[in-house]
Amino acid sequence: MVTSPKKSGLDGVSPHRGSILWAEARESFAMAMNALRAHKLRSALTLLGVLIGVFSIIVVMTAMRVLKRTAETGLSQLGSQTFAIQRWPAAQFGDNSDWQKYWRRKYVNLDQGRQVEGKASLAAVVGIQGKFWRGQISTRFAKTAPSSQLFGETPGSFPARNWEIEEGRALSENDVDNARDVCVLGSALAKTAFPYGSAMGEEIKINGYKYAVVGVLAPKGGTLGGDQDDFAIIPVTTALNRYGRWWNDLTILVQARDSASFDDCMEQVRGILRNVRKVPPGAPDDFELFSNDSLIEQFNTFTRAVRIGITVVSSIALIAAGIGIMNIMLVSVTERTREIGIRRAIGAKKRNIMAQFIMEAIVLCEIGGVIGVVLGILGGNALAWFMKVPPAIPVDWIVLGLLICSIVGVVFGTYPAYKAANLDPIESLRYE
Repeated sequence: MVTSPKKSGLDGVSPHRGSILWAEARESFAMAMNALRAHKLRSALTLLGVLIGVFSIIVVMTAMRVLKRTAETGLSQLGSQTFAIQRWPAAQFGDNSDWQKYWRRKYVNLDQGRQVEGKASLAAVVGIQGKFWRGQISTRFAKTAPSSQLFGETPGSFPARNWEIEEGRALSENDVDNARDVCVLGSALAKTAFPYGSAMGEEIKINGYKYAVVGVLAPKGGTLGGDQDDFAIIPVTTALNRYGRWWNDLTILVQARDSASFDDCMEQVRGILRNVRKVPPGAPDDFELFSNDSLIEQFNTFTRAVRIGITVVSSIALIAAGIGIMNIMLVSVTERTREIGIRRAIGAKKRNIMAQFIMEAIVLCEIGGVIGVVLGILGGNALAWFMKVPPAIPVDWIVLGLLICSIVGVVFGTYPAYKAANLDPIESLRYE
């Protein structure tokens, strides 16, 4: 009975064959490292091009990741299923040529907000808010920095802005209807103004007016080097009575009942506002609607062009570095012709010679790539340290950068390796 030879290992590769390939790979790597150590200055100058290319990619992508994370935190100020309506765009990236169009628009006022509140049947809550003042706020215990903000709000703003009460209560409809002198404090403002205890039941002085503290919000943290909890909230009617002659342009916040009705709710509110603001049929909206997702998408669209541009420039640098590596490898082949002849004479195959030189090119690229990655992460996160935000490590771009280094090594090391492998052994031994 004839039996077929047994296959073992993966895909029929015997363990003996696999161990041979592993030994050859280790030998090629050791020879590549010896060759690089033997020509330290030349190797350093050669990998410098790869280092610069990888560094430029990683430093920009790390910085963009830091900016993206910070922008998402800064732009994601609305609660879930919430969108806002105001006269101006919430954020503009790039072109500012339309500012005159926005300037000529009618203000979004309290009456319009109240009509949306009464007619938007698909909305869970509707809030109305305005930013009225910025300056120093004082109490009998302390004074804040001159950067604290004063917001005028309605009760619906609290769920719409995802504000949670830590102490006391939120504003009530009674506070708004009677324009009462009460306020709710952000956690940072409460800690600064009342460093020795609770702010509840205390009075606070804002721009010369006294307000009774009825609540304190739970902390949200800082953004873009600042503190988003450094503000006070008063009834919007109180704010309009005192600051309306200077500023009465408001923002309407609408929270849909759920994600399924979000788009329908937005269209319903758009229709209500077009009717209230008497926008002619067919004319564009004279107000802006935006949500967290739309702002983040706008930011990503703006930065995408920057990322593509930097990637193209860095790729050109890597190609130039690859050409430099090919040139150095060709010189190395010429210098080591006799060595190649000796290896061929004692039994080395063409694939062994090719593996040695390709491995040398890959190692050269990877060393430059690793150094470039480390410097790029440190350089990109210097922005995070400056802006006082958490650092970022773009793992996907690190893997991609090192993969590109290997590809550059293979592509630009193949021809010198092929030339070395195809040298005539007899002529190589005669080479001086």
